[in-house]
Amino acid sequence: MPYSTRELLARLIMCEAGGEGDNGMYAVASVIVNRTNVPYGEFLRVSNGGDMRAIIQQPGQFTCMMDTVGGTYNPQNIYNMDPQDIHYHIADWALANNTLGAVGNSLFYFNPFQPTCIQYFPPGGVGTFFTRLGKHCFYAPTKKYAQT
Repeated sequence: MPYSTRELLARLIMCEAGGEGDNGMYAVASVIVNRTNVPYGEFLRVSNGGDMRAIIQQPGQFTCMMDTVGGTYNPQNIYNMDPQDIHYHIADWALANNTLGAVGNSLFYFNPFQPTCIQYFPPGGVGTFFTRLGKHCFYAPTKKYAQT
């Protein structure tokens, strides 16, 4: 039986940012909301005008949605998560279309596993560094993103 959007989002939040504290989890959820609502570019087409589930399930976007990474089993995936009340609370908050102001309109994030964030992410210059929360760097769309 497939997960509901709420369950899928709670598991993704736990998997992607469970170790980043409440702000980190709210920030990751905000990126998903931002992608769902952006009025142009790739994510507008993927979301079909607002389908959060389509954003979550877009291939290649979230490591936690992958069973394998680089041909090796990925134990850090949503199917191995056991969300707690906080993850469902943040999922409900995001499903109500809320976002964390600290990440602005960021559409991208990643953990660089180093103390500094690169200026552009993903490769190709469609996101520019906006802020860092915990271990994650957040990126706002550039004009180049609009062409995606």
